[in-house]
Amino acid sequence: MRRKVFGLFLLLVGLQQYTQAQSILTLDSCRTLAIQNNKELLIQGEKMVAARYEQKGAFTNYLPKIKAQGVYLRNQKEFSLLSDEQKEHIGNTGAIVNQSFQDFASNLGQRFPNSEIPSLISLLGSEVAAPLNDAGQAIVNGLRTDTRNTYFGTLTVTQPLYMGGKIRAYNKITKYLESLAAEQYTLEAQDLLLNTDQTYWQVISLVRKKELAESYVKLLQNLDSDLQHMIKEGVATLADGLTIQVKLNEAEIALTKVEDGLSLSKMLLCQICGIDLNEEIHLADEQNEQFESIIPSTYFDMEQVYQNRPELRSLNLAHRIAQKKVQVVRADFLPSVALIGNYVITNPSLFNSFENKFRGMWNIGMAVQIPIWNWGEGIYKVKKAKSQARIMQLQREEAKEKIELQVNQSAYKINEATKKLIKAEKNLSKAEENLRYANLSFTEGFITSNQVLEAHTAWLSAKSEIIEAQIDLKLTDLYFQKSTGTIK
Repeated sequence: MRRKVFGLFLLLVGLQQYTQAQSILTLDSCRTLAIQNNKELLIQGEKMVAARYEQKGAFTNYLPKIKAQGVYLRNQKEFSLLSDEQKEHIGNTGAIVNQSFQDFASNLGQRFPNSEIPSLISLLGSEVAAPLNDAGQAIVNGLRTDTRNTYFGTLTVTQPLYMGGKIRAYNKITKYLESLAAEQYTLEAQDLLLNTDQTYWQVISLVRKKELAESYVKLLQNLDSDLQHMIKEGVATLADGLTIQVKLNEAEIALTKVEDGLSLSKMLLCQICGIDLNEEIHLADEQNEQFESIIPSTYFDMEQVYQNRPELRSLNLAHRIAQKKVQVVRADFLPSVALIGNYVITNPSLFNSFENKFRGMWNIGMAVQIPIWNWGEGIYKVKKAKSQARIMQLQREEAKEKIELQVNQSAYKINEATKKLIKAEKNLSKAEENLRYANLSFTEGFITSNQVLEAHTAWLSAKSEIIEAQIDLKLTDLYFQKSTGTIK
């Protein structure tokens, strides 16, 4: 029993340590979580997949296409090759011939009453009537179409031979679109890393300011307590005590604002990383009392920057796409040639007169389409496509100018942040020395509480400035990496 309780205790301790370890986030872990969970980045990833499949679909235009089609029709009436009068005459051919024979025999009998020939002719007419009627009816039945139930099916194979260069151009466009989707993914990832790092260091800055505000509140509380004792002893005035209490209230309000800002910043970081907004997180750099003041390098090569920036690579691809679209538009007004093969099956079939049987045949041919005259429509559309390609080229040149300006501004801000940090460090050193002398003088009774408060305020301001300068230096270096396309 004791072993089970002890094992359960170890399990709970392990889970607690695991939970604590999980809630401490480094900058790299924040970046990893953001890349894994960011919805915009996932959308860009799906766009890359879609572009890849679109490129594969475009390649199939080189290959023959096979399609089948079937039709069934129930007609109210059937088609007839003979009129009703023709059917009547052909079906009663024997009766008509018999009547002619009988009339001829009767006339002949009147002329030759004693002859046996008229009776023979009459007998012959009677004998051939029935066979002729059957033969006529057979002809009528043979010419019946019986198209009330009609079936039609085709199997068609089409192989493009020449489409004016459209298939090749479209295939190139889809390859460029696939590369463009990859560049957009890279750009989105860089923006995400920038946003993650910026939020991360903003949280660190607010943590430092919170610690600073808490120490300042604690200091004012101690000073207020000391002044209350001094007021009771008659060494300090009531006005001195009220001044400290006012400053204490202001410091507590400032602390509340910092705490609220820190909570909101942590929620923003959780949202970026895909963590529950209500989860308590801690950052690894919260434990670092001092940051390494490493001065970032501001060296850059503009040609290399142009190659690194995904925006420029995207514009280069967009310009190539616009050039290929010119070929696509031009291809619409060029001849096109395709090889076509069919297998056709019908019921009723016509290959052996009209039969209610499924019979088919194959055929092969070539389709040629040649635009002859369109009132200059093709010329206008090609010129429009060329103008759009020119627009993309100008946008690319404009982007290069803006990127060069952005890089130079980022380098200038790094230098400015470096100077600001050096001055802030000197100012903090002086403020700490001033505060040390002020505390000693106040303890010895040489200065008033207002003078001590002024020294503490100056130290607080200097400490806050150095925190901002350290974070600002990191952020300016981050912006410089983003502008040069080297952020990873």
